[in-house]
Amino acid sequence: MSTTSQKHRDFVGEPMGDKPVTALSGIGEVLGKKLEDQGYDKAYTVLGQFLLLRKDGELFVDWLKDTCGANSKQAGSCSQCLKEWCDSFL
Repeated sequence: MSTTSQKHRDFVGEPMGDKPVTALSGIGEVLGKKLEDQGYDKAYTVLGQFLLLRKDGELFVDWLKDTCGANSKQAGSCSQCLKEWCDSFL
């Protein structure tokens, strides 16, 4: 069983509100800047894309890799973070 980071636990433990994209697990400053440049400046905009892809983790990972150059670990971490957030709040 994989362990989650404190950043992941913090994100899924409360409503998203107006959190920046860098609040997402797996998204640091560099990937965050690339996402912001593509118009994804808030965590909820990335969540919107996750929902548009019907919460399909594999499709989302591919989208994140293509959009900001995330590696598999980063994209998987972000996907899992959003999935757990959705399970708790939607």
